[in-house]
Amino acid sequence: MEIDSSAISRCSVEHQKIYTEWFSVADSDGDGRVTGVDATNFFVMSNLARPDLKQVWAIADSKRQGFLGLKEFITAMQLISMAQAGHVLSSDLLNSDVDFENLKPPVMDGLDALLARKRRPKNEPESNGNSPLQTSPSASSSWFTSPKSAKKVPLTAVTSIIDGLKKLYIQKLKPLEVTYQFNDFVSPILTNSDFDAKPMVMLLGQYSTGKTTFIKHLLRSSYPGAHIGPEPTTDRFVVVMNGPDERSIPGNTVAVQADMPYSGLTNFGTAFLSKFECSQMPHPLLEHITFVDTPGVLSGEKQRTQRSYDFTGVTSWFAAKCDLILLLFDPHKLDISDEFKRVIASLRGNDDKIRVVLNKADQVDTQQLMRVYGALMWSLGKVLNTPEVMRVYIGSFNDKPINSVTAGPIGTELFEKEQEDLLSDLKDIPKKACDRRINEFVKRARAARIHAFIISHLKKEMPSMMGKAKAQQKLIDNLEDVFAKVQREQHLPAGDFPFVESFRERLNGYNFDKFEKLKPKLIQTVDDMLGYDIPDLLKNFSNPYD
Repeated sequence: MEIDSSAISRCSVEHQKIYTEWFSVADSDGDGRVTGVDATNFFVMSNLARPDLKQVWAIADSKRQGFLGLKEFITAMQLISMAQAGHVLSSDLLNSDVDFENLKPPVMDGLDALLARKRRPKNEPESNGNSPLQTSPSASSSWFTSPKSAKKVPLTAVTSIIDGLKKLYIQKLKPLEVTYQFNDFVSPILTNSDFDAKPMVMLLGQYSTGKTTFIKHLLRSSYPGAHIGPEPTTDRFVVVMNGPDERSIPGNTVAVQADMPYSGLTNFGTAFLSKFECSQMPHPLLEHITFVDTPGVLSGEKQRTQRSYDFTGVTSWFAAKCDLILLLFDPHKLDISDEFKRVIASLRGNDDKIRVVLNKADQVDTQQLMRVYGALMWSLGKVLNTPEVMRVYIGSFNDKPINSVTAGPIGTELFEKEQEDLLSDLKDIPKKACDRRINEFVKRARAARIHAFIISHLKKEMPSMMGKAKAQQKLIDNLEDVFAKVQREQHLPAGDFPFVESFRERLNGYNFDKFEKLKPKLIQTVDDMLGYDIPDLLKNFSNPYD
């Protein structure tokens, strides 16, 4: 089970050289990215209908970055060539049996003249006339057009949706977080590496449910430092990511590297970092997805107390960063221990990312599998407090062939379809990564806004002179009433408020007198960002043919 590579890997070297030269022409500002304006001016030379060009962009920019790099540009050229040959454009066309290596470049009217002009020495005068690839006046106009915005970022300073989110965070959201200590209560300050990180998939489950084997099955090879066995073998959190060579990097080193999004893990101390490592290896799948392998969740109070770090806190931290969370079970380990309940509870707020995998399902026959599935859903129903039915994938995700003797013909067919569904879900992760970033950013902004109202309210309720300690303790004890009052006064949704107990625990270490009063200007800036700036960002970097 492996995610297919793009059509570029099947493009001949000769054609890649041609497309690279074309890319340098299409990339009007030389930043290595073909924006919507660049594409509009370049693709029109193909003489394709606008709906076809809209489909070309949608397929090439599958990650919704708002621009095309060289790989995506080559894919777009191949799609244009196929459209000119009469093919109906679809994303499945890239995975078809088309001979990409011998696929001729598309016919682009007027491109030869542009290439000749580009090759002309700089001191040679150009003929009269303007290049059709000149940036349109709208491209240099102001972006973030809200009349209330204190700062405006020019469109030329932003190259993608992710780049725009970085700038919005630094200029508009980060000041609010710093003022009201959001980083101490909820989540550390974001860095560039947090925005640039590849999508992550975390695997959780009890020991010997096949988490490490699952990753090995996807990669079709073992990653450095992987241990597989019937006993609890993986005793640490391992991030499996792409790298130039095979090596393992210790946790303390990973946490201080600026180009990796794991600096926030330093809050869990050296005890955790000694149980954390990064495993790098060159692999086409890891170019798009990073996997997080976790220690097996064990049963019993003894196992919990032996951990020298906050296990549920770490899983909660990774859950917020991940794009998909796989809970693995096997037919002989359906019981959910106390620690596993705490781990699943720590995933609250990330329910849309959770998928359940019933692994090693070919160890039981069809009748037993039906009963196992029912028992699993019953167990999950007691832990996952949600009205929706959780998606469960059933199969045997390892390198061995399906045990058809036990599974039978019906089970074998079922497992193959389930593997295809899970593979499809994994394929969609890179495509939906940009949407996930936007979703998480908006969620964070809403949380920071509510946090500011809570902190400023606690400050306002403190007496000016006598009885401060008593008043502070009273506010902590009656935190539910404080939340309810803030909700009524500011007309906020109750579902966006933090968990009372965890917030109460954190408040115990602070002096409310030192909290900041409410600063309406900071709140208004974030409101403008949510109401004007992010919609403008999505509009400017959407499909240019919409």
